[in-house]
Amino acid sequence: MKKLIILMVFVAMCATSMSQGDSNTRIPMIGETAPSFVAESTNGSINFPSDLGKSWKILFSHPQDFTPVCSSEILELAYMQSKFDKLNAKLVVLSTDDLKTHKLWKAAMEEMEYKGREATKITFPLVDDNSKAISRKYGMIHNASSSTRDVRGVFIIDPANIVQAIYFYPMHVGRSTSELLRAVSALQKSSNVIATPADWNSGDDFLVTIPPDEALDNTKPAPEGYYRASWFMLFKKGTND
Repeated sequence: MKKLIILMVFVAMCATSMSQGDSNTRIPMIGETAPSFVAESTNGSINFPSDLGKSWKILFSHPQDFTPVCSSEILELAYMQSKFDKLNAKLVVLSTDDLKTHKLWKAAMEEMEYKGREATKITFPLVDDNSKAISRKYGMIHNASSSTRDVRGVFIIDPANIVQAIYFYPMHVGRSTSELLRAVSALQKSSNVIATPADWNSGDDFLVTIPPDEALDNTKPAPEGYYRASWFMLFKKGTND
């Protein structure tokens, strides 16, 4: 009996330990507060997300510096920087290499005439996550693994520091800068009663998400500025504001 009790206590301790380990590496879900961190970057020390204030934040992570796919992504982000600025969206790039390597990588990319364009300055920070502590906070590396293959995530975070969108990509598939811009724009336009349909882009029409019979009387024509695709799909005409 005594041996059985000892065995049960041991199993319970192991289960608790595993649960704690999983909770420390779980991916923060949509609607949760973005995990905070303090780290060194190519722009100096950064306290994320508080240093970025009431802006939208995009945390864009990489497993290693000088990799071709990741380099192409950063060059596209730099080229599109002004479009992110218009959306009040701040970019923060995370990589599991150290700050010294980040600086060399940044300098090399800033000399490139990628896609025939003039060389572009990279003004957003490249964060040192050589310890992998931040990647673990965001659920991209499990405690039992030393691999950085899964550090290919994107977290879109709103001005209240709440996670609003999450993307993960494999090593050999480059991420879409245009999709990030579209997603931030859609998040800024949507609300409890307004949503964006498939393939929505700025200026397109919106969906009304409350039931049509509550929004408008289905027996009457839709008022100016609204139309129906069906009784369960009510649209509001978009604007380019």
